[in-house]
Amino acid sequence: MKRTKMLLASSALTVVAGIAIAETKMANDLTFVSWGGAYQASQINAYTDPYRAMHPEVSIVWDESSGEAVAKLRAMNEAGNLTWDLVDVEAADAIRLCDEGLAMEIDHDTQLAPAPDGTPASEDFGQTIVSDCFIPQIVFSTTFGYRTDMVPAGVEPPKGACDVFDLEKYPGKRALNRNPIANMEWALLCDGVPYEEVYDVLETEEGQARAFAKLDTIKDQTIWWSAGAETPQLLADGEIFMGSTFNGRLFAAIEEQGQPIGMAWEWQMLDLDGWIVPTGLPEDRLARVMDFLYFGTDTQRLADQAKFISYGPARTSSGPLVGQHATLGIEMAPHMPTDPANAQNTFLNNYVWWADYRDDLDAKFQAWLAQ
Repeated sequence: MKRTKMLLASSALTVVAGIAIAETKMANDLTFVSWGGAYQASQINAYTDPYRAMHPEVSIVWDESSGEAVAKLRAMNEAGNLTWDLVDVEAADAIRLCDEGLAMEIDHDTQLAPAPDGTPASEDFGQTIVSDCFIPQIVFSTTFGYRTDMVPAGVEPPKGACDVFDLEKYPGKRALNRNPIANMEWALLCDGVPYEEVYDVLETEEGQARAFAKLDTIKDQTIWWSAGAETPQLLADGEIFMGSTFNGRLFAAIEEQGQPIGMAWEWQMLDLDGWIVPTGLPEDRLARVMDFLYFGTDTQRLADQAKFISYGPARTSSGPLVGQHATLGIEMAPHMPTDPANAQNTFLNNYVWWADYRDDLDAKFQAWLAQ
């Protein structure tokens, strides 16, 4: 990994998160980008509110455009107008942004805090560091929720993704994400392709056609969502029987709102989410961002996030610190996607594969939707 070097404005230096900076250069007005909803609220509660309590001069504006991060950062780069300071993205998008030079490389061991026992950050995060530009936060999953009061009499509740394709057993509308990730894998898995062969099959024109053909069987019964909050709302309103979304959104609907929703975990797609720092930040903004990241991604902060949402912390040292929900008082471990009871027949988002094929399959998926 390369250390990112900054141009220094004066000879009076200090060190913030492993970067030498001018003492007077630290911005107070920042824009962070995330996904909105329960997840963004958990970041505010666990990360930015505690940081701002220590630094009341800092103001953070939140933009909820993470789903469009790649396209918007490309546009900002072309226009020479970078308005974002820190961006939350999924791992595959972090790889793309890093490959395109739009995200800054991070020296995890000098720019992030070690574990409490001194273990370097790179070892504590381990394999969740899928890119030199990626600062992992959480392990989450895209999985399914269903209306418990809409399960037909005498029928067992759905167990997972493949039940979404069974319109006879489970009639009613579905909800799926308006992009190919997870949908293409589920289509092949539920059409009989062994898990270990899914991405090899999906690389071929025939495999892609097979996935679209499987999705065709439920296309006219599907509502396509763009924001993770849509499926829980559709479920709450009784407009769908079953839908995919992020497991933390379903947790909030079930445990915090008391909605009649059940979890269908089988073939959940495990994924990683974390920060990237856009390339080209002015010195004062970069200094403040790196100061925040040193604090906001330490062992305690990642464990604290699990008090507010059912996502597993990306640091190994944070796991033992996960306890009860901050307000509900329930143990959070059983609600994590990585809990053994929930993690049978899962698959891990193939970040490298999607970084290579995402643009092509995005275009094909949108064209299929428009048919």
